[in-house]
Amino acid sequence: MSRPQQPPTQQPRTHLTRTDLAPLTRAALGPHRALAAVTRLRGGSKKGVYRLTLDDDSTAVAYVWSPDEDYWDAAPPDPRDPFSHGTGLGLFTAAHDRLAAAGVRTPALRYADATHTHLPADAAIVEDVRGDSLEEALRREPRSAAGTLERFADLLTALHAQQGPTFGKVALVDNGGVPTGSSCEGLVAGRALGDIAEIAAREPRAAAVRAELADAVRDLAAAVRPRDRYTLVHGELGPDHVLVTADGHPALIDIEGLMYFDVEWEHVFLRLRFGPHYDMLRTPGRTRDRTSGLDEDRLRLYRLAMHLSLVAGPLRLLDGDFPDPEFMRGIAEYNLGQALSLLPTAS
Repeated sequence: MSRPQQPPTQQPRTHLTRTDLAPLTRAALGPHRALAAVTRLRGGSKKGVYRLTLDDDSTAVAYVWSPDEDYWDAAPPDPRDPFSHGTGLGLFTAAHDRLAAAGVRTPALRYADATHTHLPADAAIVEDVRGDSLEEALRREPRSAAGTLERFADLLTALHAQQGPTFGKVALVDNGGVPTGSSCEGLVAGRALGDIAEIAAREPRAAAVRAELADAVRDLAAAVRPRDRYTLVHGELGPDHVLVTADGHPALIDIEGLMYFDVEWEHVFLRLRFGPHYDMLRTPGRTRDRTSGLDEDRLRLYRLAMHLSLVAGPLRLLDGDFPDPEFMRGIAEYNLGQALSLLPTAS
């Protein structure tokens, strides 16, 4: 894959210190608790995630939404667009409340501050789930993680049993808002065509088959029949976004993208990220016949669109100062290969 032009020199990002986070910690957990140490956790690209260690060795986690913590050069989020930049305290608290109402485990919210009283940014403090991610558990001991994977399948069943009156971000729909676009498949197809244009401008292999990629998206979209069932989905549910509690139960994190949408969008991502473990998660409903309930036409469209999104997004991050560019380059390279393999001429 060709490398993007080097970005102009940027000022180093400023991450928060114990002194910065002490006022927020006192407001959330009480003045009798002293903040002993702060550790910035790796992995996030849209918000800062900090483990707070208190003087009694208890811990909590701070989320901070600020420009210094967001590596995406994105326009302000449009709440009407399910795929707009999914970040911010409002999206987080709406998603947290919706998951709690559905009985889906996520770290408990202890404190939220949108007033910028304690930091010059929106912030929240949540329960610290200290276990591994499901990704780490499956990599290290797949047999012992099988029980957690079964419980995660149950969690998915509870999540996907929830329905909404229309598609869109939870923060919008649950407050009576109306999304842009007329259908899930229409939004996905339009976004995929935009991704093709963006990728083709950066990558010669995509530019050479730009018309074929666009035709494939249009043909797949034309095969999708209308439907008005909208399911609660996480939207980016890989095993790295599932923490394992001390008693082996899964808890969802990075929930700001929670929305009502086609369940097939979730399943395309689950299949991509869970690989050989996906068979246990294949359907709504806990039956051994795990092929029912999913629309194959939607799956075909969404599979190509997902791969295109996972090329365009990482390439965009590579224009900035994301701290692990080789990791992002690897994601873009893999998904470009997958997208090209789905063209009719590749079979």
